[in-house]
Parts: sequence; C-alpha cells; structure tokens
Amino acid sequence: MSTSRAEILKAIRRHLPESSPLPPLDGPWIQYPDPMDQFDKVLQMIGGRMVHVPHLEAVANDLQSLAPFAQSKKVLCEVEGLTFSPSAAMSLVDVDSVVAAGTMADVDFAILPGEFAVAENAAVWCEGSKVRHRAEYFICEHLALVVPAEKIVNNMFEAYQHLSFPTRGFGAFIAGPSKTADIEQSLVIGAHGPRSHTVYFVDQLSER
Repeated sequence: MSTSRAEILKAIRRHLPESSPLPPLDGPWIQYPDPMDQFDKVLQMIGGRMVHVPHLEAVANDLQSLAPFAQSKKVLCEVEGLTFSPSAAMSLVDVDSVVAAGTMADVDFAILPGEFAVAENAAVWCEGSKVRHRAEYFICEHLALVVPAEKIVNNMFEAYQHLSFPTRGFGAFIAGPSKTADIEQSLVIGAHGPRSHTVYFVDQLSER
C-alpha cells in the first residue's frame, strides 16, 4: 500500500461518524378508519381496480363483465373453488402439465390467490407455494388476485408481522399493474408485467 493511500485511509478512520442507535420500531404507525377504503383509493391511484364481493360466484360474474377477460384466448386460474364458463374461443391452462414457466408467456388472464392486503400502499402478499409456477404472477397480460376480505392490515409494519419463512420459498408484495418510467419520464403500463390489475376481496373465502 502506498504511503499516500495509507494516509488517506487513516484520515478517513479518524473522522468516522459516531455510531447511532437504531430507531425504535414500536410506532405509532399509521392506522385507517376503513382499511379497505384506503386500499381502494391507493389502488385506483396506481392504475388498479378493487372489487369487494360476498363469494366466489360474484367474482366469476364480475370477471365475465371485464373486456380483457371476455377477449382472452388463454386463461389461467389457481383459485380453489372458483369456476366460470369459458367462451368458445377461450382455453384454460392446465398448470400441472406446464414444465417450463416460459411457455405461459401467451397467457392473457390469470386469476391467482393473494394471502393478505396492505391498506397504505395497496399491496397484496403473494406466496409462490400457492401456485404451480411463481412466474404466473408476472407473465400474464392481465392479473386478478383473490384475497380473503378479513385479511387486510393497515401498514407495512403490521404486514411484516404476518410473514414467516420456515423454509425456502418465494413471496412478493404486488401492488397494481406493471409500471415503468423511461428516460423521458413517460410512464408505461405493462412493459414488464401485467397491463391490468384487479383485486377481489371475498367475504366467504375458505382458508387455503
């Protein structure tokens, strides 16, 4: 080590800032009078859509009214108990027969499970163990997440209290459709993921 370099490093070490204790994590954290209403407002701001329904049959009815779903040629559904009548031009993906996730790049619409939602940023926690391929959450053109209505927390601090990682796996907080800003600061929707994003809060949804 050269003398000049050694002197520079010594000077840096002599002027290190004093260590500071980490801030406490006991709050108070933001709370909402109506977490679902807050979730809805934020999701609309970031380009998504929320629907609160009593049961899975209502989810199926709403899907039939969506143009992206009605126009889909290939649909993937991994929500247990959700059934719907596909159109003549629509085919359903048999995820158990899919070996390579990349072969699902032509999926138009995916309906997948979400574990719980976060009001402050309209994020939904999704676990890879609940689907055949974790890429399903990102490879489709349009995404719908189905979440138990009672499973919504106020903020990310509360959200992390619900997470546990007993084994290796995959999980992600997903909020709204894919959004990318280019160098000209133009916001592009759907460049690297779903072009539309719908969250269904279902009152009568059995534990998965």
